[in-house]
Formats: sequence, structure tokens, C-alpha cells
Amino acid sequence: MAASNFSFANLNELIGREIGVSSWVSIEQATIDAFAQCTGDRQWIHVDVDRAKKESQFGGTVAHGYLTLSLIATATFELLVEPAGVTQAYNYGLDRVRFIAPVKAGARVRDRIKVVSVEDKGGGRFLVMTENTFEIEGESKPALTAIALAMLILD
Repeated sequence: MAASNFSFANLNELIGREIGVSSWVSIEQATIDAFAQCTGDRQWIHVDVDRAKKESQFGGTVAHGYLTLSLIATATFELLVEPAGVTQAYNYGLDRVRFIAPVKAGARVRDRIKVVSVEDKGGGRFLVMTENTFEIEGESKPALTAIALAMLILD
């Protein structure tokens, strides 16, 4: 079932199924630098292009794992929140995250989302758990996998 073929009313039918794959997102050095500035994580592997080319086992800079992880929100909005007609959504947390492969500066990633569970919390609130796998274009291993929780609210 593609993301465009469901609504919140039939979200329970998607438990255990993939709802779609997000758009590709390019992780450019400028984005990595901005993330480093915001978080204070200026480790050379992320921001020192010349040093990373010489000393890194990856041949250049790589994105922060948490930068890639932060893209779950965008992908969830694209594949779940908007198609399901949800008016409000909140990050509720993460149950498990594994950083598997580095994302090199300039690489593109996308999120493959599978619905794990949908729990009615009452009052129009639903806790949705998703399995997220961030693929790196042209790579055999994903950048990360994460179990994410979102509180979806229907008006």
C-alpha cells in the first residue's frame, strides 16, 4: 500500500507493512557545518574537509549521526502525517537507534518507513511506532535504523 492510499481511518491495517520511502535528501557539507554550529559538535571528521581527506578512513567528512537521525521528522511528515490527514504530530521518543554506516558529505539519504504499532490513547490521540531505515544512495548498508514514536492528534 503506497503512502497515498491510506488515511488515518485505516492506519491499523498498515501495522507490519511499509508505508513508503521518503524523498532523497542531499547531505551537503554546508548542512553538516550548520548542524555542527547548532550542536557544538565540531569534531574534525565532520567539519575539517582537508584533514578528513587526509586522515579519515572515509576519505572525507561525514555527517553527524544525529543529523541523519533528525531527518526522521521530515520523512514522517511526508509519508505519514500529511497522507493520513493528521492535524498535529509530536515526536514522542525513540526506542532503539543503531548507526550502521557513515553518510559522506554530498551523499543522499532516504527513509524507508514501516508501521510497527498504533495505540489509541484516547481523546483523539494515537501513539504510532515506526521502524525507520535510512538508505544511502549507492551503498549496500543503511546509515541507520531507528524505532521512532510519534503522537498523532486528530481534531
